[in-house]
Amino acid sequence: MNHHQWIADAARLQAEERAFALVTVLRAQAPTSAKAGDKALVTADGQIHGWIGGGCAQPAVVKTVRQALASGQPQSIRIAPTDETAERTLGDVLEFGMACRSGGTLELFIDPVLPAPKLVVFGDSPVARALTGLAPRIGLQAVLVAEGAQASHFPDAARVIGNDRSEAVAQALPAGGLVVVATQGRRDLQALRAALALQPQTLWFVASERKAGVLRESLVSAGEDPARVAAIVAPAGEPIGAQTPEEIALAVLATVVAARRGRSVQAATPVAEKPAPKFTLDLPPMEAGSCCGGGAAKPATAELAVEAAPPAAATKSCCGGN
Repeated sequence: MNHHQWIADAARLQAEERAFALVTVLRAQAPTSAKAGDKALVTADGQIHGWIGGGCAQPAVVKTVRQALASGQPQSIRIAPTDETAERTLGDVLEFGMACRSGGTLELFIDPVLPAPKLVVFGDSPVARALTGLAPRIGLQAVLVAEGAQASHFPDAARVIGNDRSEAVAQALPAGGLVVVATQGRRDLQALRAALALQPQTLWFVASERKAGVLRESLVSAGEDPARVAAIVAPAGEPIGAQTPEEIALAVLATVVAARRGRSVQAATPVAEKPAPKFTLDLPPMEAGSCCGGGAAKPATAELAVEAAPPAAATKSCCGGN
């Protein structure tokens, strides 16, 4: 048996974008056919590539693998001989009873390996290029969709689709997932309609609130589902004062990460400017008239509103000097 075959199998499953779990035997108490360090790759449909013991242990392993793939969380399990096959939790270990009479105990670690989630980006724009460049650096596969787009213009994208018609996009990509429309004025409405055809988990639109409102009305008038149209997140991105395409992409990806981690997603709200602080100054008595003195005396105190602004450039005083 080739004990390192699992490495080649893992590469093949990842290339096929199939989810699997790496199952490692941590401890084996005789009599067991598996030994500590044995490994296998187990898929959700129960295929086992490698060796982690005989048929008595496999049902518990496959069941736990399916749970780990659904939650994305690793799990330690213990399979021990008992008259009951029920499972119970002991600390952070899930224990299964094994009705087989072969005896022996196995402890295994199940580590789920999931394909990188996709971020579908619509648009052939500077922001779209920045998004496809940054997305892989946070563990996302970027798929670029734009009419006439060429793969050479988006070297970091895992896939480039040069047709943005709704039917073509829905046929080429699975439903759901995370979608950003960053068309920036070129085929905005067409891209939004194609993005809605994917029935995305979350759809962001890089546009001003006013522009997004106008396009929402157009989408509803064209027959799009009002509830799905209302769920479009615009403006997109965290309010970090982004200006360059790269900064805008960074702000958008921050909200994408938040959505992946279970945080609520809502449109970015511009930060309201705070009013300039005001100060009350007590001024000593001074005489009115010319700025050099003379004239009637003013009250000893005066309340002045001082704006927090940079000092003005120095000017000549009426008494001479700077």
